[in-house]
Amino acid sequence: MAKRRLVFVLVGAGSFAGTMLYRRRSARSRTRVDLYFDDGSMMSLGTGSPDADALLPIATELLAEAG
Repeated sequence: MAKRRLVFVLVGAGSFAGTMLYRRRSARSRTRVDLYFDDGSMMSLGTGSPDADALLPIATELLAEAG
């Protein structure tokens, strides 16, 4: 019975760790444009939206010149 619990805990911990790693990797690979406004609001535009596709080349160029 103790072996079953140990296996269950190990499988659960492995699944949790795998899920966290997958989420971190997928979040890093997403390219998006975050727009911050004076009133404190923010809009995030992901790759594939027409507005983001227009702004991403400009943002990439600015970041390359800055750093």
